[in-house]
Formats: sequence, structure tokens, C-alpha cells
Amino acid sequence: MSEARPSFYALAPGGWRDYVTLLHLPYTAWHLSYVVVGASLAPHVQAARLALTVAAFFLGLGVGAHALDELNGRPLRTRISTSILVVLAAGALAGASAIGIAVAVTHDLWLLAFVAFGAFIACAYNLELFGGRFHNGFWLATAWGAFPVLTAYFAMADRITSEAVLAAGYAALLIRAQQTLSTPVRDVRRRTVSITGTIERTDGSRVPIGPETLTGPPETALRLMSAASVALAAALLVLRFY
Repeated sequence: MSEARPSFYALAPGGWRDYVTLLHLPYTAWHLSYVVVGASLAPHVQAARLALTVAAFFLGLGVGAHALDELNGRPLRTRISTSILVVLAAGALAGASAIGIAVAVTHDLWLLAFVAFGAFIACAYNLELFGGRFHNGFWLATAWGAFPVLTAYFAMADRITSEAVLAAGYAALLIRAQQTLSTPVRDVRRRTVSITGTIERTDGSRVPIGPETLTGPPETALRLMSAASVALAAALLVLRFY
């Protein structure tokens, strides 16, 4: 158990593998699928603006927020230096904000409110600022689920409608489901030394309990949920552009 990798998507530590691990690829793809879902629900989808929105969220979450998270306690146990993590976080968040500001200036200045919130919550959540007030399930679901849906919809439609709010609720609920599954798995992988025990069946058979007993089913569910979200986003893209 002491040598278990800190997540099911973590590669062996060292070199370029640490940077792949840092991206949390299944969760980043899941998060970006919400951007596509939000944009695809709008009456009109502008391809270039959607691409910029996806790029901004990739930088903001996929790189920036995850670099901040790794700075705060090294949960993924990467060997990336602190200085590089700071540069990655600052550069990625600056890049995401720059994209957002550019789109806002050329399209709708109300998007600046979304840019400001995104930059704030990435720092407040991952660094547990303000005594951890923003580091909880509500803000996780809001920032990583509802926010990308609403931002992408507004970037396309210049307004927030009831269907956008309902889709944001769908995204937030799935993020809460993800948290419910992943929290005990992280506890096993990152903070548990050993697991012992036996499952006794009604037919008298016995099955030994190991780490995979607790991590296997929820991690399989997480993989499938991530793939399902990406598949939905792909279906909506095909519907809107082909």
C-alpha cells in the first residue's frame, strides 16, 4: 500500500511522466466536455469562439489549477520542482485569462465577470485560501461542473437561459458523484498503509479483502463516467457541425 500510485491515472514518477500525471487527463477531459455541452446548447455555435473557450479552460483547469493543487501538499507525489509548478500555474492562469479578456473585448464585456471568477476560484479552491472556505463540495461542483457549462453557453448566446441552468445542474451533480466516488479511493491510495479482512459469502466461500477491493469498482465507474461525458460532448459536436 505504501508504494501505491496516488491515482489510477498517475504514471510512474519522474521526467515527462510527471507532467502527464499533473494534467489529471480523465478529469480534465471530463471538465472540457462540459464546455462543449454548454456551447452546444446555445442557439448558435461559433466554432472559433468555442475553440478559444476550450483552450482557456484547458489552461485554467488542466494546467493552472492542477499545478496549484500539486503545490498544495503534493497529492500526486510528482518530482516537478516548486518553481516550475509556480511558473506553470501563473503562466497557464494568465494565458486562460488573456484568452477570456480577448474574447470579452471583441464580443461581450460581461464575459469579464466569468474570467474574474475563474481566476479567483482556481486559486481559492486549490490553495485552500480564506481558511479553506472555498474548498468544499459545493464550490467543487460549482467551479468544475456548473461554471464551464454556463461560461460556454454565455460565450455563444450572450445570455443565460433556463436550459443552460438545467445543464449546469447536470454537470454539478455529476461532479458531486465523482467526488463521492473518488474521495474514499484517494484515502486508500494516499493515506492507507494496509488493508486486511475477508468477505464471507452465503455459500461459505471466503474472498480476501485488498486495496483493489475498495478502489477497483469506484475507479472503473469514474473511468466510465469520464468517457460518457466526453462521448456526449462529441455527439453534440457532431449534431451541431455535421
